[in-house]
Amino acid sequence: MKQQPPMYWLACGQHIPLDGRALIMGILNVTPDSFSDGGTYFDHQKAVDHLFSMIQDGAEIIDIGGESTRPGAMPVDEEEEIKRVKPILQAVGHRCPVPISIDTRKASVARMALDLGAIIVNDISGLRDDVHMARVVAESGAGVVLMHRQGKSETMQQSPEYVDVVGEVRSFLAHSLDVAVENGISLDQIVVDPGIGFGKSVSHNLQLISHCSEFLELGQPVMVGVSNKAFIGKIIDKPIEKRMSGTAAAVAIAIFQGVHIIRVHDVGAMRDVREIAGSLRDHTCNI
Repeated sequence: MKQQPPMYWLACGQHIPLDGRALIMGILNVTPDSFSDGGTYFDHQKAVDHLFSMIQDGAEIIDIGGESTRPGAMPVDEEEEIKRVKPILQAVGHRCPVPISIDTRKASVARMALDLGAIIVNDISGLRDDVHMARVVAESGAGVVLMHRQGKSETMQQSPEYVDVVGEVRSFLAHSLDVAVENGISLDQIVVDPGIGFGKSVSHNLQLISHCSEFLELGQPVMVGVSNKAFIGKIIDKPIEKRMSGTAAAVAIAIFQGVHIIRVHDVGAMRDVREIAGSLRDHTCNI
């Protein structure tokens, strides 16, 4: 399934350009327990204010989530997840100046969000956790992120094992692409994500980040999310609130290898990283 990555991401009839610098997806967690900003934006007005603040700082996509998927997190039922994200979408969904993504594994939550103005579904299960998700994406024409995850959030970090982590993740994503197409989802709707931190050790994460370019061989745009994650804290021995410099290094490496989207918390700082890493990459390619 090899082809040149599309120069756009098709999402509910909109064409999101992907032929220039890497896009910044700003993270908005409307949860009490997310690993990096849990509880910070649980208040709906604070969440809306932060959304527009990220856009002002340079976010080109906003990813809204109502269920924590951090290691050890327990699942949230669909009623609670909808209760958390629906007011934000009602407030900004159809008037947001940038595309909105809904970070969910549940078809009912995705359908609600798409009805209220979201145009992308970011599914960390790669369409596996809800048998109805593929149909929702296909029928709506939404953009979709297919991510790799080993195990479930509750247990995924207990003992992740791979023989060849890069090869196995790439094979998983290739299979996910086949399943998506079989269910009526067009390839130009799909972005793939190797799932940094989702069922991976520090070594696994480092291998995936240092080989990001290999995922481009799938012929699809690639998104990477490394922001403030535990492997960074383990390497530099810093708590979550002091991992921005480590995040910047990982983001720069990913961008230098050609990823199309970076998913981050600290939008303003990572915008600067994007500009430098992208300029260095483009200069190197032109030598």
